[in-house]
Amino acid sequence: MMREQLTESDVKKIQEEIDHRKLVVRKEAIEAVKEARAQGDLSENFEYYAAKKEKNKNESRIRYLERMLKTAKIVTDTTKSDEVGLNNIVEIYFEEDEETETYKLVTSIRGNSLDNKISIESPLGKAILRHKVGERVMVKVSDTVSYPVIIRSIKSAGGEEEDQIRSF
Repeated sequence: MMREQLTESDVKKIQEEIDHRKLVVRKEAIEAVKEARAQGDLSENFEYYAAKKEKNKNESRIRYLERMLKTAKIVTDTTKSDEVGLNNIVEIYFEEDEETETYKLVTSIRGNSLDNKISIESPLGKAILRHKVGERVMVKVSDTVSYPVIIRSIKSAGGEEEDQIRSF
């Protein structure tokens, strides 16, 4: 199992979700199962099975998040202000395609390339981390494939992240 890399703020958000699921969602799920059970014949009681399924889904999400916290590696951003670091918005020029893309560098848990968020664990994330504006960096995809990029700009994202923790 890969150890998730989490920031202190990721940990806080995950703990908040766990607490919410234990204190609020769990109670609602138990009530829904009780109500459905009270309706009598369980063999044809769709509400009962749906309520049980929701209850189980909530419990497995709690277990998943708790396991993630137990095994996580806490990362802190030690990059200097003029270097690419966690939660920075980075403009990158892809020489081969002559295209400029903007990405936000995030921990592995928040990575979502469709949302232009790249993980510090990804080939591109690893390559640009700790580099400065104007630097040309080789992105190593595999032993035989790599491509050059130039870092055009680095901006701090500012403020706390409000993203949801990715669920599986």
